[in-house]
Amino acid sequence: MNARFKKYSLDFKTPGGTSRGVLRQKDTWILILESNGKRGIGECAMFRGLSADDVPGYEDKLKWLCEHIENDHTILNQELTGFPSIQFGLEQAQQSLASADDFILFPSDFTAGVEGIVINGLVWMGAIEQMKAQVETKLQQGYSCIKIKIGALNFSEELEFLQEVRKMGGTGLEIRVDANGAFSPEDALEKLKALAKLDIHSIEQPISPGQRNDMQLLCKESPIPIALDEELIGIFNSEEKKKLLERLAPPYIILKPSLLGGFGHCEQWMEIASRLGIRYWVTSALESNIGLNAIAQWTAGLGINMPQGLGTGGLFANNFLSPLYVEGSYLRYDPDMSWDIQTLIT
Repeated sequence: MNARFKKYSLDFKTPGGTSRGVLRQKDTWILILESNGKRGIGECAMFRGLSADDVPGYEDKLKWLCEHIENDHTILNQELTGFPSIQFGLEQAQQSLASADDFILFPSDFTAGVEGIVINGLVWMGAIEQMKAQVETKLQQGYSCIKIKIGALNFSEELEFLQEVRKMGGTGLEIRVDANGAFSPEDALEKLKALAKLDIHSIEQPISPGQRNDMQLLCKESPIPIALDEELIGIFNSEEKKKLLERLAPPYIILKPSLLGGFGHCEQWMEIASRLGIRYWVTSALESNIGLNAIAQWTAGLGINMPQGLGTGGLFANNFLSPLYVEGSYLRYDPDMSWDIQTLIT
């Protein structure tokens, strides 16, 4: 077996604003396996400033993987502990190599083009008028669930904006907000109480991760259900996962395979969460269509009956042409459409 990787830079069509800054470009690494005339493709979508593996030596670890690709899977995974995006890229590539079609990792009614996956519409931070325009577009496109990034503007401005969104969408619109840890423990509960008046579905990561006592209290007292996101990053031991969820007892957790170490780690989180009565949904971490395709196919088989965060493929001007497309509030797969990855394999 041969293995190689190629770095690829994704360019945002429009800069994406978050409480951590504005995103204009995102680097990713495509892993390609070749064996007996067959090819396997996976994406190692490290997220700078967020991934546990945003560390010096990332590409050195990829080189090590390519040089030792014929080692036992257990040995590879042990060596890649702490590099969740590489673990996920390898998992995808191996599944791709073992599949009849490079890009059909999990055949289903989704990949047959019969069923779609309901998704939320994502609204990035920016000037209020820009955010309003994003909401209007999402509503016109038919989204019944909108996720809005908050935490970068003055809270009173954000609250006023969200009041307008509620009027625009009516009571039938599901509004999710994502603070990306922007609130302080001291004022988080008061802000959550103010947001609760707008019938907000949930809030992702209101305070930054690692403040376990404060997050435990918020999960218990918040009038809005809290979804843990960044809080899960960097935890790879099953017992540590169990301890975290038992202690914080959040209503929801967010599963991002690129950040958590792939499908195996996500399924471990799911198993523990289910035992504790904690619900979950899946969200992309700004992968290219290669990683998004794998995540969508896996998600389609989970049977989660709520909107997923998988509508990010259209954010990039130079994404790979793929069978994935968004129709209304659904992510769909057109089996008659081909992939264009010539930039990777030449």
